[in-house]
Amino acid sequence: MRSSTGNRHTADGAGTERTGPGRDLPALLAGAATGTAACGALLALMDSGSPLRGPCALFFLLAAPALAIAVALRGLDPFGRLITALAGAVALDMLVAQAMLTVHRWSVTGGIVAVTVLSLLILPAARAGQRGRTREGTPEGSKTGQSFVTAKPTDS
Repeated sequence: MRSSTGNRHTADGAGTERTGPGRDLPALLAGAATGTAACGALLALMDSGSPLRGPCALFFLLAAPALAIAVALRGLDPFGRLITALAGAVALDMLVAQAMLTVHRWSVTGGIVAVTVLSLLILPAARAGQRGRTREGTPEGSKTGQSFVTAKPTDS
């Protein structure tokens, strides 16, 4: 029997379905995070006086670049990807803030727009890099994609 979420496989490879109340939790959390980030960006762009504006906008400023960087780092293990993406998001936010302060154009709206644009620019660059790696293919004579070099000793 196949559920709407598809088959789940355990670590030993046995095809078992994950049942119970927690099976859709990752999708629920992703949706809640997306909604919170979008709400924060909209509240900041509308210059709302809501008390949720600050925390939600801060969540957007961390989540948007972190997600874009995490997509670009698909080869890392999940924990390493999370730490690297969060560090990259903080660095990108600091660079945007420093650039805006340097040119004397600091504004909350400008910061939200700049971080959004930079996050959206990271995504196509990451996708292009992933496509370039898949188009290269495997070298001739190698079934696994690994190439070997044999070094010959020299007479001295």
